Amino acid sequence: MRLLLTATGLVAVGMTTFELLMQPGPDERVAALILFGSMATAIAGAARLLPRVARRVRSLRVTVVLLAVTSLAIVGLAVLVAGDQMFISEHDVELLLVLVGFGVVASMAFALTVSDPLTEDLTQIRLASSAIASGDLAARTRVNRIDEVGRLAEDVDVMAQMLEQAAVRRSRDESARQTMFAAISHDLRTPLASMRAAVEALQDGIAVEPDRYLQSLDADVGALSRLVEDIFLLARLESGDIEPEPEIVDLTEIVDESMEICRPLASIRNVSIRLEADCRVFANGSPEALSRVIRNLLDNAVRHSPDGGEIVVTVEDGSVARCRIVDQGPGFTPDFIERAFDRFSRHDANRVRQMGGAGLGLAIARSYIDALNGSILVEPGPGGLVSFSIPNATPTRTADLLGRGSGSRDPG
Repeated sequence: MRLLLTATGLVAVGMTTFELLMQPGPDERVAALILFGSMATAIAGAARLLPRVARRVRSLRVTVVLLAVTSLAIVGLAVLVAGDQMFISEHDVELLLVLVGFGVVASMAFALTVSDPLTEDLTQIRLASSAIASGDLAARTRVNRIDEVGRLAEDVDVMAQMLEQAAVRRSRDESARQTMFAAISHDLRTPLASMRAAVEALQDGIAVEPDRYLQSLDADVGALSRLVEDIFLLARLESGDIEPEPEIVDLTEIVDESMEICRPLASIRNVSIRLEADCRVFANGSPEALSRVIRNLLDNAVRHSPDGGEIVVTVEDGSVARCRIVDQGPGFTPDFIERAFDRFSRHDANRVRQMGGAGLGLAIARSYIDALNGSILVEPGPGGLVSFSIPNATPTRTADLLGRGSGSRDPG
């Protein structure tokens, strides 16, 4: 239907133009109608047939040549019809047919020449697509055009880049998953083996001091419980199941309270913890989340501190609320800094395992700080240095809180 309307429109346009320019008589109008009708019919037939033929042709170059030849063939048909209707003399018809023949040959040569770059670019796209499908995600089309073919090539390149990035992430996640399972297996195997030995000793009646075996069992059960709780907590944090609700908090007070909780563990190794804070620092945070973060960082600092060492905790107020924890341990090596916040990542694996660390403390701390729109980082030594920052409280809210009185203790 659309082709019929198009052909009718072409005849109407041709007849109107012929009428305005030539002012023909009745016989000439009939001849012109036959001419334009023949051309419109040829164009409609070619428009219907060529797309079907093009889909069956294996080469785009042949399609382009076929299109050029068909266009000139329609022109040749118009010359023949015009000559038959006496619009053009026989001599002129012969000359025009010669010119049309020359035009066919020239058009074929021109079409072949022009189609070469297009064919080459489409071939590049096909080769790149085949390589990507075969697993070579680094393959690219290397086609530089601004037309539809260029946009197609760009889309293929973007797709390949996204697939390559996804493969890298998948490989990294698989490696992390294997590392996680290996670490969990190790951390479960040691206390389970100790518990099995203690249970067998109690069952066989060879335990000289049963109370000591029971204490060992209690310690191992506690270690396993903490490991399972930390894994579950980290999984909930990473899945977004836990979303701390920020509120105005006194960061200095939370740090002070967390230090008190960690002092008994530090005193076992005669490690002192000192707070440096010139003022109360108010921030947008969650008391529970920040308390867990600070206790995790202090626990790591105590484990890495030498006997009799000192841990300094600094709370500062500036463009953000910042907390820094520095110990006198060996510090972090550059290769560890890159993976410090990975799950089950340990700076000194053997030493920390002997002391009961599971390598989840920094990962949990980062998840909490990320949830509070803050940032946390590990810095090179001397000594172990970890710091985090979270958004400040607004001055108005801080003034209101100070005016009401928060009941917080003085720092230190």
